[in-house]
Amino acid sequence: MSHPNLPITEVLVVADCWQSEPDAEAVIQRAIAAAAESVDEDVADAEVAVMLTDDAGIRTLNSNWRGMDKPTNVLSFPALQGEGEWKPGDAPRMLGDIAIAFETMRREANEEHKPFDHHLSHLAVHGFLHLIGYDHENDDDAEDMEALETEILAHLGIPDPYADRAGTH
Repeated sequence: MSHPNLPITEVLVVADCWQSEPDAEAVIQRAIAAAAESVDEDVADAEVAVMLTDDAGIRTLNSNWRGMDKPTNVLSFPALQGEGEWKPGDAPRMLGDIAIAFETMRREANEEHKPFDHHLSHLAVHGFLHLIGYDHENDDDAEDMEALETEILAHLGIPDPYADRAGTH
């Protein structure tokens, strides 16, 4: 059963390495639902696409779109919004796309001694927040975004992903 204010979240697995994590789609669905319920943004009748890829795939995206020829854990691509107002009966409004790389994410989870699903939830929430306009380009914005991520993850029973960093800035 879908919640009326939640976006439609399509998960596309494009790299075989994700087969080792059969619950990945459910983890992402749950994380994005929690994020959508925690923000003021109207995301009802909107759509998010999440691509589960590998380091090679995300490296290509990172190089093509950001000019950075290296893999990363997550990339977000907010959709351009049309001019008119969305009306019931219209096609779902695209919020954008999120890409998550398996090997980088797995390595980070292992290095930070975090369960795989906790780190995956964090990256899905992080990517979703980028789609609705949050960023971390300056310290204040980063602090706001991290606080919201921490609050959303707490609703999912996931510890503060930034706790180990406390006092390192």
